[in-house]
Formats: sequence, C-alpha cells, structure tokens
Amino acid sequence: MGRSRYKVIDSNSQPYFVTCAVINWIALFGKAELAQIVLDSLSFLQRQKRLALYGYVILENHLIVSASNLSEEIRNFKSFTARSIIDFLEEHKVQYILDRLEFYKKQHKKDQRYQLWQEGFHPQIIPDEKMLRQKLEDIHNNPVRRGYVDDPAHWRYSSYRNYMGQEGLLSVELIQ
Repeated sequence: MGRSRYKVIDSNSQPYFVTCAVINWIALFGKAELAQIVLDSLSFLQRQKRLALYGYVILENHLIVSASNLSEEIRNFKSFTARSIIDFLEEHKVQYILDRLEFYKKQHKKDQRYQLWQEGFHPQIIPDEKMLRQKLEDIHNNPVRRGYVDDPAHWRYSSYRNYMGQEGLLSVELIQ
C-alpha cells in the first residue's frame, strides 16, 4: 500500500483494526450485491487461512483482522473487490456511481478509468483484549450512530450477531 503513512508492524500475530474506505466515501454497500462481493472476498481469505477475522462492519469497511502478511492481503482484498464491484456496476449499467468513481479517481492513476478504494489503508495495532473489545463495540455501533438502524443486531453486514451467539453472514474468531 505504497502511499499510506500507516504501517503494519507485526502482522503475524497481532490483530489490527483496519479501515478501508471507498473513494470520497461514496455509499455503495446499501446494495446487497455489492456488500456480498466484500463478504465473499473475506470468506475466501478466511477459507484459504490467509486472514483471521475477529470482527467487521460493512459500512465504511472496518475490520479487525490478523494475517501473516496483512498489507499484502488487504491489497489483494481491495484489488479483487474493486474489480468485481466495477464489473458489476458496468454490467448493470449503474452509470451514476461509475461517473462518481471516475470523477474522484486520483489524477496519477492513468492506467485505470475508475478508482473504488481510497489509497492505502489505516491499520491500527490492537495491543490487548480491552482495546479489542472497545474496537468491536465501536464498529458494531457505527450503523446505529449513522441512524441506519436502532439496534446493532439489525445491521446485517456486521459481526455483532456472532458475538450475540447468533449466526452471522461470516464466521469470526470470537473474543470470549
């Protein structure tokens, strides 16, 4: 993630709070098919044992993850999901969003027409269980703070249900 000022220090064992943001904070993930692309990509990385997922909310894409090479896995995740989402938008002729992805694309990205994700990602190491629990609570309550739902359990694209003993859309490494 070349232009990011944030660095992964020890991605092998420590969980990280990761923010991946859509360019200009365009709200894409209210569309179930686009959220599913993100879920499928995370599920693939889990099945391949390339990423351990502790928590997530697909809104601005906050993740709590660990991986042996976190920077590479996030780069792969963003590249795959960007290509898949742009292909979906082109196939379904969602020109309004495509126009915005083209308009907000960084000028130096001459080899591509659209840019989906902001450059880099913001990894924040989670040194202990107390901070891990705090970050989980924060991300799970984001949809409530935004006014999308009244209860975090009502936001489908989140690991909150997993932590409430219910089945979630993705499995997570639960913190007891």
